[in-house]
Amino acid sequence: MNKKYYPSAFILYLNYFIHGIGCSILGQAVIKEMLVAQWGQGMDAIGQVTMVAAALGLGRLISLPIAGPLSDKMGRKLSSLIGIASYAIFFIGVAMSANMWVAYAAAILGGIANSFLDTGVIPACVEILEPRSSLATMLTKFFISAAQLLLPFMLGALAGASLSYNVLLYISGIAILIIGVLVIFAPMPKAEKAAGEKAPGLLENIRNSHFSAESIALIVIGFTCTATFQLWLNCAQTFAKDLAGVSDPSMMQTYYSFGSLAAIIITAGLVSRIKGVRFLFVYPLITLITLVLVYMTRSETMCYIGAALVGYSAGGVILQLVTATANDLFPHIKGTITSIVMIMSSLSNYTILSVAGTMNSAQILMMNIVITVIGVLLALFVNLRFQKLAGK
Repeated sequence: MNKKYYPSAFILYLNYFIHGIGCSILGQAVIKEMLVAQWGQGMDAIGQVTMVAAALGLGRLISLPIAGPLSDKMGRKLSSLIGIASYAIFFIGVAMSANMWVAYAAAILGGIANSFLDTGVIPACVEILEPRSSLATMLTKFFISAAQLLLPFMLGALAGASLSYNVLLYISGIAILIIGVLVIFAPMPKAEKAAGEKAPGLLENIRNSHFSAESIALIVIGFTCTATFQLWLNCAQTFAKDLAGVSDPSMMQTYYSFGSLAAIIITAGLVSRIKGVRFLFVYPLITLITLVLVYMTRSETMCYIGAALVGYSAGGVILQLVTATANDLFPHIKGTITSIVMIMSSLSNYTILSVAGTMNSAQILMMNIVITVIGVLLALFVNLRFQKLAGK
């Protein structure tokens, strides 16, 4: 692709730095405390903020079936701009919310924003950086991880300056609007579809596409890989504290974040020489071995090492590589196929974590091992099918 679009890609990726803040901000303890105080509630109402955070997933599920086909028909720029506008409303809406329900409505828009960014920015950057589609999707994770790594320092700086944490919400909302202005004027590759062509819906695109066994397996990996890192993020620290005697399990998040960033940097340098589909088997296999060792040894050292390895092999690039590979299989419906993969990811977030809420930490880790085994077997099947097709 012509290098004149590279600045456009960088502008689009900046949205994912703001998204990194947006998808993490409601999970921060200081933000939860600030919001319940802002709503006039006691500290026993912290759970209300968790309900607001759940609305992000609801917004994604509502909008993903629409966002992908719209991106394929109307263009990546429009889809990206809808996401940008929705995210600005989310940040400012939460900052100004007088009660939980105002914030809940804003969070639904935040989930919608995520959907439109995924189906607008990711296909656009894949098209700009072709044939380096794996690199294009991994860079979204790089910007997200960078923001998540810096978020505690941002909150610390606000506390040090005696400023409200809402300042970060307002700054994020204004920043993404500025990025939106840049997106408006950024050149994009021309759409391949003819003007005036009727926009097909998600179901129509699915009916008109040939889904092979390997493509279906690939889509299901979007479910299993999401379950793997979400279960780790939500149970590993409890497991480490209760069963491994780790005194400061919060440090595991730092190891996990550094592992994720390392995966992005290292894998980005390898995908030009090794097909992205190969990593879909090797990385989950590393995760599986790590989870088994953490479960069996139950030692503080292994918990810290495990956090870094899971961050590298599960939290860093797998979902992005799944998306890139799916885009390569369905080049004419990139937005739609991105929607399908992200729907599977969102379903995983909701269903697997709901089940995990009824288990103890050891049971959750064992469930994670089982799900990861399924992901490894699916990835092995996909790789064998790709090798067979390449040999024809």
